[in-house]
Amino acid sequence: MDWEDLFGRQGVRWLHTGGIFAALSEQAAEVAQAAMQAAHEHGTIVSYDLNYRPSLWKGIGGIERAQEVNRALARYVDVMIGNEEDFTASLGFEVEGVDANLSKLDTSAFEAMIEQVTSEFTNFKVAATTLRQVRTATVNDWAAIAWSREGGFVHSTQRPGLEILDRVGGGDSFASGLIYGLMELGDLLRPSSTALPTARWP
Repeated sequence: MDWEDLFGRQGVRWLHTGGIFAALSEQAAEVAQAAMQAAHEHGTIVSYDLNYRPSLWKGIGGIERAQEVNRALARYVDVMIGNEEDFTASLGFEVEGVDANLSKLDTSAFEAMIEQVTSEFTNFKVAATTLRQVRTATVNDWAAIAWSREGGFVHSTQRPGLEILDRVGGGDSFASGLIYGLMELGDLLRPSSTALPTARWP
């Protein structure tokens, strides 16, 4: 790939990748790093969805390798996305007071974890996580929180007892909505008027 052409001459504004791609092979992780580093050097915003999948990492070093790779790639990330398991398994940060079954989601615990993450990775401009409590295969409680270096924490609408037609792609749709909002609206907060701000992020 000609990264110089994409980010330098064509002026690509945003690069999105994540832990699933990085776990596909040693070469995939190297490609991700090359792309992210080139994007970073040209001022292109880089977002990364941690997306920890044990089955993908199992044959190439397990959780230890996942943390090694993801922590190295995190140095090039502006917008980090992941759920509670992702931040723990991929970056090594624990969410205090959350049991293995996620029977209760405490927003303050996630905020404390994100504060730890962004204190270590000072390059992050935004960090976001979904809060999902699985009640049944078709009924979940859903919410999300996000943090920005300029504005602090924001919380989504709480959606308890949400009936789901098809959960596949829930994390990807969250990431897509977050990225769209940042690119088109400029920050995590909804504008007070319907007019879009003149300056768009990045």
